Parts: sequence; C-alpha cells; structure tokens
Amino acid sequence: MWTWRSSIESMAPERLFDRLDAQGHHARVIEGANRQAARLIARYRERRGDLPGRQTRVMSPLTRIGELAADVPNKSTEALDFTGRCAAALPKAAATPSSVDWASLPRLIQEIGADALPVTSAANLLIGIIIGFLGVSQLGRLGAVAYVPGLVVVAHFRELGPLVTAIVVAGRSGAGLASEIATMKVSEEIDALRSLGFDPVRWLVVPRCLALTITLPLLTWIGDLLALVGGLAATTAITNMTTHAYIEATTAHITAAHLLVGLIKSPFLALAIGLIACGQGLATHGGSAAVGSRTTAAVVQSIFSVIVISAVFTFFFALIGI
Repeated sequence: MWTWRSSIESMAPERLFDRLDAQGHHARVIEGANRQAARLIARYRERRGDLPGRQTRVMSPLTRIGELAADVPNKSTEALDFTGRCAAALPKAAATPSSVDWASLPRLIQEIGADALPVTSAANLLIGIIIGFLGVSQLGRLGAVAYVPGLVVVAHFRELGPLVTAIVVAGRSGAGLASEIATMKVSEEIDALRSLGFDPVRWLVVPRCLALTITLPLLTWIGDLLALVGGLAATTAITNMTTHAYIEATTAHITAAHLLVGLIKSPFLALAIGLIACGQGLATHGGSAAVGSRTTAAVVQSIFSVIVISAVFTFFFALIGI
C-alpha cells in the first residue's frame, strides 16, 4: 500500500495518485494531515473525467497566411509606436544625459563591433572571391576580364557590402541584444528601472542603437577592403592578370559615389536592427520560451527589414542617377 502525507509539498499530488493507480498500487491520503487538501484532491479525482481535454488547433497553410496577414496592421502599429517613442526619447536624452546608460557604450561597441569583426570580415572576403570567380567565368567569355575589378567594386561597395554586413550583424548582435533585453524584462529588471525613475527606452535602447550606428559603417568599410582582396585573389588565380594591373583597374573604378552609396545605407540598416531587436526584447511577456520566440522574431524581422531598406535605397539612388 502506498500512502502520501498531504503536509508534504508536491507539484501535482492528484496526478501522482493517478499514476500510482495506473501502476496497480493503492494510494490514499493519511487522515488528519490536511483535510482541505484531501477534499480538493478527492474532488478533482471525482470530476477529472468531466474536464475538457487539451485540444490542438490545426491550421491549414492558407489559414496561417490569412492569420499573419490580419495581424500585419497590429504589428505595424506597434512598430510605429515604438519608433515614435524612441524618436521622442532622443531630445530628452540630450537634455538629461544622466538618463542614458553611457557607461555601457564602450562594452556595446566592443561586443557589436570588435567581436563581430572576424565574422563580417570572413563573409565579405568570401563574397569578394565569389564575385571575382563569377566575373571571370562570365566576362571571360567575352574577353572582358579587365572589367572584373570594376564589377567587384560596384557590386560590393554599393550593394553587397552593406547588405551582407548588416545581415551578419543582425543574426549575431541583433539576437544578442534582443535576448539580453528580453531576459531583463522576464526577470523584472525593466520594472525595477521604471520604479527607480529611469525610462527603459532612454536607458537601454539609445546606447544600443548608437553603438550599432557607429560600428556597422566601420564594419562595412573594412568589409569593402577585404572584398577587394578576395576579388584580387580570385582573378589573379585563374587569369593572366597581374596584381599590379588589378590594383590599377580597381583604383580607377573606386569613386566617391560608389563608396558613399554603401556608407549612407549602413546607419539606417544599423538603426533598423537596433530598433527591432530592442523592441522585441521590451515586448517580451512570459518565461524562457518567450525569450527564445522574441529573439527569433527579432532576427527574422531584422534581416527582412535590412533587405527592404537596401532595396529602397537602391531604387532611390537609381532615380536620382547616382
């Protein structure tokens, strides 16, 4: 016979009784320990057959797409509301510098910029090599290998450099920022900041967005240089072009317009990553599962936003002839 003292704490004693009954054991509550708990357990066991079972909602792909589309206006409203709050926080942060966690700015620049440098550098180097190989394989058929250095400069400086760097930073640093703030929200550190009179947007979001805005253009510029090295290695390895000739052709195609187009995009891409990551972190509710889901949403939305913003800038520069 199995007995259980109701005075001993248990996560789910009624389920323990059910499990023991299923195993063929006889379980009962010792009288006099806690009569109220014994009555509740007995009542549950009498009525457990009347409780509705847990139902799993199965949605078709079209239903899922419709649900996501119906949720777009709410998500857009939340994004615009958070962006407006961040914009309104900037004048207040300038008026009261003590309301911003400036002490964390060097650490954030280190984590977002210096720590991400190996990954972004390797990605841009490989992109330069890929562009070089593709340029040689396609332009070589026309006897126009001399235009490969220009292709690397234009493609990477204007489009691929800022885009690849921003995507890598969004997947690495954006996820870290979102999970950090989400963990603070779940552990009630954000509520503690509010109780002390600090605005979480000014204290947390402003320095993180500023760190991203500073570091992403620098990472993009370094990535542009490494892409040129990758293009040089790829072209000279499979063609008769000398290193000197490649460098001369590259120098002739590097213009202020090509360089500035990419560098102008970078701060906007960085700002989008910071706002989305911090916004998802501050919107977290629940436990550890909510932290993971918000981090995933931050990465997906950041990458998609980066691609959209880059396309908008490309269209705009094409309209004005740059």
